[in-house]
Amino acid sequence: MKRIGVDVGGTFTDLVLWDDDGTVVVHKTPSTNHDPSIGTMDGIEVLAERAGIDPSDIDMFFHGTTVATNIVLEHNGCSVGMITTEGFRDLLHIARKKRPLNYSNYQDLPWQKWQLVPRRNRRVVPERIDAAGNVLTPLDEDAVRREVRLLRERGVDAIAVAFLHSYRNPTHEKRVKDIILEEYPEVFISLSSEVAPQYREYERFSTAALNAFIGPKTSRYIASLAQKAAAAQVGDDVHLMTSAGGLVTSRSASEQPVSLLTSGVVAGLLGGCAIGKASGFPSVITLDVGGTSADIGVAPNGALRMKHLLDTRIGDYHAMVPMAEVDTIGAGGGSIAMVDEGGMFRVGPRSAGAFPGPACYARGGTEPTSTDAMVMMGWLRKDSFLSGTMKVEPELARTAIRTHIADKLGTGVDEAAMGIFKILAHSMTEAISLHSVRKGYDPRDFSLIAEGGAGPLFAWQIADQLGIPRVVVPGHPGITSAVGLLTTDIRYEIPTTVWTSSADADLNLLRTQMDRLSREAIAQLEADGVPAENISLERSVDCRYVGQGYELRVPAPDGEIDDVWVKTVSEAFHEAHGRTYSQRFDDKPVQLINIRVTGVGAVPHVRITEIDTGTADGSAAIKTMTRALFWRDETAAPQWIDTPVYDRSLLLAGNTIEGPAIVEQFDSTTIIGMNQHATVDAVGHIIIERKPA
Repeated sequence: MKRIGVDVGGTFTDLVLWDDDGTVVVHKTPSTNHDPSIGTMDGIEVLAERAGIDPSDIDMFFHGTTVATNIVLEHNGCSVGMITTEGFRDLLHIARKKRPLNYSNYQDLPWQKWQLVPRRNRRVVPERIDAAGNVLTPLDEDAVRREVRLLRERGVDAIAVAFLHSYRNPTHEKRVKDIILEEYPEVFISLSSEVAPQYREYERFSTAALNAFIGPKTSRYIASLAQKAAAAQVGDDVHLMTSAGGLVTSRSASEQPVSLLTSGVVAGLLGGCAIGKASGFPSVITLDVGGTSADIGVAPNGALRMKHLLDTRIGDYHAMVPMAEVDTIGAGGGSIAMVDEGGMFRVGPRSAGAFPGPACYARGGTEPTSTDAMVMMGWLRKDSFLSGTMKVEPELARTAIRTHIADKLGTGVDEAAMGIFKILAHSMTEAISLHSVRKGYDPRDFSLIAEGGAGPLFAWQIADQLGIPRVVVPGHPGITSAVGLLTTDIRYEIPTTVWTSSADADLNLLRTQMDRLSREAIAQLEADGVPAENISLERSVDCRYVGQGYELRVPAPDGEIDDVWVKTVSEAFHEAHGRTYSQRFDDKPVQLINIRVTGVGAVPHVRITEIDTGTADGSAAIKTMTRALFWRDETAAPQWIDTPVYDRSLLLAGNTIEGPAIVEQFDSTTIIGMNQHATVDAVGHIIIERKPA
């Protein structure tokens, strides 16, 4: 079976073709931002040609995209109308009354400055349902028709429908949908009870509005891509990555495009999990470093951790959809170094981007970046950048570092370059610590997966600082997100709010709602054509102690829902609370707030195959020697050392490399420190570890 993964980023589109016979072909092409489907299909044609196959030979097509995310961040979505409960017109404007600057009267609140729905298009109708799901005020259907016609006259592209407590009883919202289809059938419709059927009205309203805001453009893109793929006979459908780390079909993604937000970074985490597992290290921390940012994820035992639903934002908007916990910081190869007006030496988050890029690119950039620093340290060589396809000018890097950093600090260029690298590496180290140590995980129990073009340049230093025992560098670090697309299943998560306590749990409510969610999940998968034998269900519960405002998600067992089931869930919550907050209260009852059923439709996964085996002596892969700057530890002075440069394509399983060393390949460069050594494992991953004392 031949599978293709395509990850579309803002600058490049990464593609990987994987065949069950072990054949792997990768390709990288510039993204066509005006219509990403063009670059995607062009890339597939080139990839198929390289593999010696026809595009129609591809059996499955998996896709990750930043289209939905970019619409939100660039504030260029469609015109949206909203129909809501009378008295709640300004809920989107008020939000949670949190302000970025608490004491400033002169600040722009992003959700007010860039409104998802202008106030004039937020229309109210008489209706009211209480928190138990009882109808207090019947829906005024005449008012609904009147408001829909008004929005149609105003030419809105999408209508969001968000009523109070519709998560308990969606009857009114569903009736409004029927009326919209009668009065304005061509408009995109977003129901809060379908997009986010959980309590917390502001977050639910915001998610419904966000889904409407991105809906028309995203669904048109998906339809265009699916049509082109069908014309080329690429796979049976386009399966898209969601923010929760699962795949959905083009049909589902078009209906709820809000589920696609942050899909690219999650694919990188999934790819890292697969790479760690193939090398025998299931618990991983992923470090995906590109030109502008670094994405950091933590997966104990290869399991994705999910963000709390009050923390699932995209830009400045709440999106109450499941999102895997991946953090992004402004640190990458293009991060600009500077000495500010107070004399502080800083690196990032501002980036030189691809154009003009680092000074050494000779594209007009004059400010020093971390790439310039690594050129000065001898790690990125003049004639081997991107396997020699891109020339760099070290003197331009030297001039930029000397002018903007060294002269202002009264130090040499070498020291300034090393300082740029160390400051940026420290930022990444702190981010990893925030997501591991401060959340109850010891980084010494994990392996660090170096991803992206720049990840293998920084990983050795970060692992050394945090005591992470090993770094795993995959065969193709630059396309790890595309690989991640090929490692997961079709997944639909369906939640509902129950509000019950372990002290007197409403078992009938739990059974009834769990059965309903299970039926809906199975129906979704069956609609996608998943065979019954490939369908499985996973349960989870959002829990908290009485008086808390945040919940923690814990897994729930299969089987009969009874007192033992509730006790098992409660114990799982006590354990999770103790690990997260260093305290647990076993004598306190546990509130079960939301229950969730995830329907899983299994699809064939990629299998990372073994490579040819060689001897321990890897010297045959050395292509040259170079002078490079290294240091033994943080207290030792840096040294210029004659350093071997290895060709990654010539390394064989079992080869060992003593640091310091540099390993070059087309999409990345790997650094092995002075106090480290590396081994190529059976599947071709470079395993970097500290030398024995």
